Amino acid sequence: MKKPFPHSTISVCHEIWPGDIGYITYMHAVIYAPEQGWDYTFDIYVALPLAEFAQSQSPQERIWILKDGDRIAGSMAIVRHSQKEAQLRWLLLEPEIRGRGIGRWLVEEALDFSRDMGYESIVLWTAESLPIAEKLYRSVGFEQILRVRHER
Repeated sequence: MKKPFPHSTISVCHEIWPGDIGYITYMHAVIYAPEQGWDYTFDIYVALPLAEFAQSQSPQERIWILKDGDRIAGSMAIVRHSQKEAQLRWLLLEPEIRGRGIGRWLVEEALDFSRDMGYESIVLWTAESLPIAEKLYRSVGFEQILRVRHER
């Protein structure tokens, strides 16, 4: 049985509307850059593949956009990494809605969607400096298979 969405004032949308790509990129920049100490190149890391996804998404891919009224409060997507492998991308929640089970709900939705689409596995890349996200990913079955160090 599917779990209900864990927040009464936030809605979930799978359609991309004008401004969504830019706003999701902006959110990643203004939330993660100060938290992680990343520079403007992180904007590019998010913006380019997100724009490509929006331009060519297939039925085997999906985005979840969380809206609090007209304002975006979070996002996540499943994109095709290969024929048999999905990739979880752009999971981000505004700090004020974290800790309410929304991230877990989103990741479980991604897992269910990926299974329904016939993917055999899901990959994700995350930063070592995001221990809460890492704990969530491990709790639903993700395992670390590679560690890469980025030098500035």
